Amino acid sequence: MSAGTGITHSEYNLEPGETQIFQIWIIPTGHGKAPSWGARPFPRENRAGHFVTLASGYDSDADALPIRTDARVLGATLKAGQTVEYVLGTERFAYLVPATGAVEIDGVRVNARDGAAISKTDTLRVTALEDAEIVLVDAA
Repeated sequence: MSAGTGITHSEYNLEPGETQIFQIWIIPTGHGKAPSWGARPFPRENRAGHFVTLASGYDSDADALPIRTDARVLGATLKAGQTVEYVLGTERFAYLVPATGAVEIDGVRVNARDGAAISKTDTLRVTALEDAEIVLVDAA
């Protein structure tokens, strides 16, 4: 969702069970555009063992939901013991949250729903300590 020139917004759980969500706010690189919203499925099996771009400000990420900034939102599903790498670049910043499970980054344990701010890292290496679903934001 992009607030653009302004929106009215509410969230409701229309499912029969409890719902947990993430809200990640990313500062746009431009202003004054019309509000926008999009949705699409990202099946768990498509991100098993590797990062998949979910939302992106880059035209080259054609299958991702569009966002209006120099950033990507990625997801990965890892089995305990699996390691995944992401080339970040030392000039960029990352924010990683395990939605479920626990992971290790540079010897630091990050538990479910904890956030890790990452910078000055060329290649991010994430190892699952438990089965885990992770969300990663790569931003300028």
